Amino acid sequence: MEDISLHILDIAENALKASATRIEISVVEDIVHDLLKIQILDNGRGMDEKMVATVTDPFVTTRTERRVGLGLPLLAESARMAGGELKIKSDPGKVTSIEADFVYSHIDRKPLGDMVRTMMVLIAGNPEVDFSYHHQKGDRSYCLDTTELRKTLEEIPINHPEVIRLIKKDLDEGLQELGVVFY
Repeated sequence: MEDISLHILDIAENALKASATRIEISVVEDIVHDLLKIQILDNGRGMDEKMVATVTDPFVTTRTERRVGLGLPLLAESARMAGGELKIKSDPGKVTSIEADFVYSHIDRKPLGDMVRTMMVLIAGNPEVDFSYHHQKGDRSYCLDTTELRKTLEEIPINHPEVIRLIKKDLDEGLQELGVVFY
C-alpha cells in the first residue's frame, strides 16, 4: 500500500466485515516526540487470542475468497520499516484495537495519505455505521463524529449528497487548520 490512509481504510473495511457498528480512527502526529500513532477501534466480533497471535501472518485469514490476508501483515511491516510496531488487542465480542506506531521522521515512513478521501469513502459507503475521526497534531486537534451529526440531521440520511459535501468541507478545513500534509 502506498500510504497509511489505505492501511486505515483496509482495517476499517475488515471491521465492517466483522459487523462493527462503530469505528473510531485516531491519528496523532507528535513531532516533538518524533511519533506518528494510528489507532483504530471497532465494536465488531473481535478475535480470540489464537487469531490475535497469528493475524499478522499473511497466510492466516478468515476470508473464504482467497487464502491470504495482507492488510495487517503489510501494516505491521510498514510500521517496522519506519522504526515502529503494530499492537493488536481483541477479545471475542469486545472492542478490537489496532495501533501502529511509526518514527515520524523516519525516511521509510510512508506518507499519511488522503484521510479526507478515506473518511468520505467509509462514511458515504456505510451510512448505518458510526465513525469517529480524531486527528491531533502538536497541541491542536480536530474531531468528526457521525454519532453527533446524526442527532443534528434527525431524518436526513448521513449519505445524502448535501450532507456528504458538508462533511467533506468540514474535514478539509479542519485538517488544513492543523497543517496536515496528505502526501
